[in-house]
Amino acid sequence: MRKYLLVAAVAAIVGLALDASPALARKHKEPSASGREIRIGNIMPYSGPASAYATIGKVEAAYFKKVNDEGGISGRKIRFISVDDGYNPAKAVEMARRLVERDQVLLIFNPLGTPSNTAIRGYMNKKKVPQLFVASGASKWGDPEHFPWTMGGQPNYQSEGRIYAQHILKRRPNARIAVLYQNDDYGKDYLQGFKDGLGAEAKRIVAEASYEVTDPTIDSQIIALRSSGADVFFNISTPKFAAMAIGKAYDLGWHPIQYLNNLSISVGSVLKPAGLEKSIGLISVAYYKDPTDKRWEDDPAIKEWKAFMQQYYPQGNASDSLNVYGYLLAQMLEQVLRQAGDQLTRANVMHAAANLKDLQLPLALPGVKVNTSPTDYFPFESMQLQRFDGKQWVLFGEVVGR
Repeated sequence: MRKYLLVAAVAAIVGLALDASPALARKHKEPSASGREIRIGNIMPYSGPASAYATIGKVEAAYFKKVNDEGGISGRKIRFISVDDGYNPAKAVEMARRLVERDQVLLIFNPLGTPSNTAIRGYMNKKKVPQLFVASGASKWGDPEHFPWTMGGQPNYQSEGRIYAQHILKRRPNARIAVLYQNDDYGKDYLQGFKDGLGAEAKRIVAEASYEVTDPTIDSQIIALRSSGADVFFNISTPKFAAMAIGKAYDLGWHPIQYLNNLSISVGSVLKPAGLEKSIGLISVAYYKDPTDKRWEDDPAIKEWKAFMQQYYPQGNASDSLNVYGYLLAQMLEQVLRQAGDQLTRANVMHAAANLKDLQLPLALPGVKVNTSPTDYFPFESMQLQRFDGKQWVLFGEVVGR
């Protein structure tokens, strides 16, 4: 088992398993799953500034190994081909072409990052290949009219930003707000939703600072935000930079009320590196269960997930919520493939993905259900606020959204 997992992990990281035969490529003009195999592509930053997300691809590979061990999908085994783009849009384009044209995948599942997915979206839609359950909450993934082959896989960033804005207006109507954001579509999408939520009170934002994914540190940005006198801080950053920001603000003696985007809530890969004591009081949102939350200790779904981690991904961090996210999305894809039935063509897969109704995935928070339609490409649209107490995230308030 250990030998198999090691080989599987290496294959996922470097994108091996590229032995699609020319005969097969000629036989199937459009790859389907008419044979014994379902080829699923995935693009993940196994290297580079967003490599903290690499565990998502690894846990997804482990989940599909589990599915295969249990008989696969309608007797077909999943071949999961996961490749590294280093969080580089140009590399993502190269990897997408390789997966579609060389590996003949049925679809590309849960590719990560707004910049990378933006870069491949035109190609995927021209080729009519599902770009399914994108690991990004950018609002652009919900545009079936213009990009019918691209579907989001997590809550809309703008919706999340509005939730924080509304909470601030209720709790601290006279707030002085500072914002740190990644200087790309991802960061700007969050910021736009946040400003929309503040409305006329967007004047409460007294300082904004951006960073590039190639920046070695963000110390100067945090120092500048602190000097603004802000008493509320909205941190729109990916894990590496989120940990830096949390730690630097604390070390400077700056203790505003902090809101942290959902992408960086992992205790294992963000808050521990930042310092748990430095993370006390952070506010974010959740839509799936946190494995460190004691309320879920006896929850059957969390127990099943922990057993899965021990058996299929023992090297994975069981306190890292990204491993819950990857498992959750893999379950959602499994549902789509089963719902598509025997006709696993690209068009039928998209049809199934756009017709998920009141799906309550076991690891989603109670009341958070998956719903899609041909005009609604965001599976998750409900969230709940949570606060970090130094050991775990604690949910509060009601589930919001639809």
